[in-house]
Amino acid sequence: MRAAQLKAVLPRELLASVVVFLVALPLCMGIAIASGLPPAKGLITGIIGGLVVGWIAGSPLQVSGPAAGLAVLVFELVRQHGIDMLGPILLLAGFLQLIAGRLKLGCWFRVTAPAVVYGMLAGIGVLIVLSQVHVMLDAVPKPSGLDNLTAFPAAVAQALPSFGWQAGLLGLSTIAVMYLWEKLRPHSLRFVPGALLGVGLATIASLVLALQVKRVEVPANLTEAIDWLKPADLLNLADPTLLIAAFAVAFIASAETLLSAAAVDRMHSGPRSDFDRELSAQGVGNMLCGLLGALPMTGVIVRSSANVQAGATTRMSTIFHGLWLLAFVLLLSSVLQSIPVASLAGVLVYTGFKLVDLKVFRGLGRYGRMPMFTYAATALAIIFTDLLTGVLIGFGLTLAKLAWKASRLKISLIDLPREGEMELRLMGAATFLKVPALTQVLGTIPAGATVHVPLNNLSYIDHSCLELLEDWGRANAAKGSTLLIEARGLKRRLEGRLRTTTGVGSAA
Repeated sequence: MRAAQLKAVLPRELLASVVVFLVALPLCMGIAIASGLPPAKGLITGIIGGLVVGWIAGSPLQVSGPAAGLAVLVFELVRQHGIDMLGPILLLAGFLQLIAGRLKLGCWFRVTAPAVVYGMLAGIGVLIVLSQVHVMLDAVPKPSGLDNLTAFPAAVAQALPSFGWQAGLLGLSTIAVMYLWEKLRPHSLRFVPGALLGVGLATIASLVLALQVKRVEVPANLTEAIDWLKPADLLNLADPTLLIAAFAVAFIASAETLLSAAAVDRMHSGPRSDFDRELSAQGVGNMLCGLLGALPMTGVIVRSSANVQAGATTRMSTIFHGLWLLAFVLLLSSVLQSIPVASLAGVLVYTGFKLVDLKVFRGLGRYGRMPMFTYAATALAIIFTDLLTGVLIGFGLTLAKLAWKASRLKISLIDLPREGEMELRLMGAATFLKVPALTQVLGTIPAGATVHVPLNNLSYIDHSCLELLEDWGRANAAKGSTLLIEARGLKRRLEGRLRTTTGVGSAA
């Protein structure tokens, strides 16, 4: 960028970077807590997302950092395998993303059915809400969504005689401030993030009233929060469960990143995203996070939309926001230590509710009932089982729908005006699944009939159906029957050749 251009855009980029920094600060810490990790881990990921990924990203206005969409998965991984295994998992996941980007597979991550992705986010949103309502009461969340739901009455009962009710009020007040600010904020103050306002007011209230609540624990020296990857831990990646976990992190992080990048492109008229480069950049970022023992990252829509709305036009705002995060942690860590954990949990509860987007659910109805069912089934499966199972169920339903669509075939036997001639009309896809139905219709054709079989209404015909027609023609030739397969107009290549045999004709 030339000096004159830099001078022209620098003030706007600096302002936008401050807005993004103010949005990112509470989210980085809150998502880390929701993931079962210290808040500093989320801040490290945010810093890498700004300074490193922001520099090499393929989507210049997208902001990367810890994402609520991965909090549930990370919480489960840490619970099952321990915090030491998170580094190797992220290193492998990032490497897979880097390779996928270099192989130009970015577009393939975007073909994921929207119903599955939105259902996944909705399920994650519910799980975040169910876990963070416990954190809002200064209690420890349970391992699963159902456990959190059933344990909530007991958590409330324990909070009332202790100081947990004070934490609960701070969390609720944070949610109320965020909601009211979103609805009522003046246009001139639209750049002030509701999360920062809610957390700031809750922090001030907790200090003025001297409330006995849990507060954020951040080391005075950021290097104390870094857990360098141990080479010996890499040997554990031979465990199939860790390999599956790495693939799950890579896939979910990539899908969320590229969906976010596509959404950011719709918000502005500047340079479009290079999805393969963005995927590679995310891979580099996650590999660094794995080396430093931080949280995984994705491109995140909340911070990205704030970046665009604040007037950013280049990647400089994203880079500067990482610089502000680093400076704040190094110089003002004592301020962070005053923030109530319950207030950050309130931010995550509000975010979780936003992930359950009922407008998206209703919008899927335009495409039929099946996408709505897939959305609901994916979300419920994630809530009642786990994230990976829910996503696999969503993919299974999508594939089942495709298989059902591909196997639809309408078969009609029509008498033609000329005596003794009939038409076997086939519409749809003639696959082996329809051999029984086709056999039944062929069995009703009277002896001595001449049967025309036009294929122009078929999208596909496989070898089994084609061979069935030819075999029927040969078998009934002795009875005076003739089968004429008319292949002209067929839109797709037939599987197998049309052969002219005794009693079987082929019209080109």
